[in-house]
Amino acid sequence: MSQERHSPLALHDFHLHDPDGGGPVRHTILRKARWVVLLALLLLGVGSARTVLSRIEQEKDNATVTGEQGRIHVFTTAPTRSTRGQQLTLPGTLQGIIESPIYARAAGYVVRWHKDIGAPVRKGDLLAEVDTPDVDQAYEAAIATRDQTLATLELARSSARRWETLRQRDAVSQQEVDERRSNLVQAEANLATAEANARRLREQQAFKRIVAPFAGIVTRRNVNVGDLVDAGNGGPAKALFNLAQVDTLRVYVYVPQSYSQRVRAGDEVRVTLPELPGKEFSGKVVRTAGAIDATTRTLQVELNLRNPDRLLMPGAYVQIAFPGLSSDALIVPTNTLMFRGEGPRAAVAADGKAVLKPIVIGETYGRMTQILSGLAETDRLIVNPPDSLQDGDVIIAREMPRKADAAKGGEPARSGATGRPGEATAGTRPEPKQDAKNR
Repeated sequence: MSQERHSPLALHDFHLHDPDGGGPVRHTILRKARWVVLLALLLLGVGSARTVLSRIEQEKDNATVTGEQGRIHVFTTAPTRSTRGQQLTLPGTLQGIIESPIYARAAGYVVRWHKDIGAPVRKGDLLAEVDTPDVDQAYEAAIATRDQTLATLELARSSARRWETLRQRDAVSQQEVDERRSNLVQAEANLATAEANARRLREQQAFKRIVAPFAGIVTRRNVNVGDLVDAGNGGPAKALFNLAQVDTLRVYVYVPQSYSQRVRAGDEVRVTLPELPGKEFSGKVVRTAGAIDATTRTLQVELNLRNPDRLLMPGAYVQIAFPGLSSDALIVPTNTLMFRGEGPRAAVAADGKAVLKPIVIGETYGRMTQILSGLAETDRLIVNPPDSLQDGDVIIAREMPRKADAAKGGEPARSGATGRPGEATAGTRPEPKQDAKNR
């Protein structure tokens, strides 16, 4: 279509050719547009690849962090077995070698007492006197009954003699003679009964004198003049006196079952009192029960102590040390134990996982605890196991550093933190000292 034909249509003239006589304009424009599109696609591809690679790296980092966070970092230590005798110390209460409460044998009123608390007495010494009017009257009645029975016996004896004489003359029957002999036997038996009753009451009258059954000291007096006392053992409140022999003392201790096989009669022990620091007394094992108490799982042991100067007193609380008495049980730090509803447990590191082993606990020595069963010497115990630790949890275990290593700048020891001055507590580092000039 020519320019003349376009003019009536009011169309602009579209130059298909460069006015300067160059190449076609459309070709140039298409070529430039093609390069722009290719450059844009290239930039988009590079950006997409960079985004994908960044996300892949981030996912790897997240997986690594997640795996590390899923593991628990712990320190481990090993149980030990004592190679030397570990001293076993047990509490006890001193007693006199002979101790006895003294009761009244006859009921009555206290007339007077002769010995007070702390008084030394010999065997047979008079402690108190009791007035027993009921016993006195009963004794007098028994004497009268005995005299009456004796008179009846004399009559029965003479009657039996006369009837035997009449029987020889055939004046009476044999039946009548046998009846008289039976009356004589009954009278003799009644006399024996009356005499026995009189002797019993006479012996009860002797109990009006309360005497010491053995030599010792009076440790308690529970009566005063005029008190009414009852006959027999009415319990501790009814005892008139308490008597103890203190030249030699005894003490009963209860040794745990794990040590029971190592206690023998004749073993020497050391006895100490809190009120006498630095002073020790020597004792000796005299006998054992020979059986374990099923309730407490302990062995009862009796010890004797010589007390010639009477420095030790009955009833005193003492500590008994058994030197060289040891057990084959393992010893572990107390902060490696876990106490749960199903019982005590010990967390052991095995092949990168935590294993909770049931254990039986023996004696406790403060920082260390005795384990009777459940562990082996080769086990690696987790120190300060978290409460949330479960059986099978993945862990990263490292050997517990020594205190010397921790002081050189390593991680502080988590086991056995005491909080004492100069020692690092669990999870903290000791702060370095500063000079006065730097403060």
